[in-house]
Amino acid sequence: MNLEELIGISAGIFTTIAVLPQIHKAVKTKKIEDVSPTMFVILCLGVGLWTIYGILKMDWPIIITNSISFILNGIMLKIVWFQGNNK
Repeated sequence: MNLEELIGISAGIFTTIAVLPQIHKAVKTKKIEDVSPTMFVILCLGVGLWTIYGILKMDWPIIITNSISFILNGIMLKIVWFQGNNK
C-alpha cells in the first residue's frame, strides 16, 4: 500500500466513524434538540453521491466507506426524526 492509498483509506475511515459519537450520545441521552436534521440530509446526499462516484470509478475504498457513512448518517437522521415525533 502506497502513501496515497493510505491517506485515502484513513480519510474514509475517519469520515465514516465521525458520526458514531453523535449516534451514541443521542441513543444514550435521548436528547436531539440541538441536532440539525438538515445537516444530516445534506450529508447523506453528499456521501450518497460519493458512493455513486466510487461505483462509476470502481474505487472500493470510496464505495465501502461512503456506503457505511450513508447508513450511519441515515441512522442518525432516523433517530432525530423518530425522537422528534415522539415528543
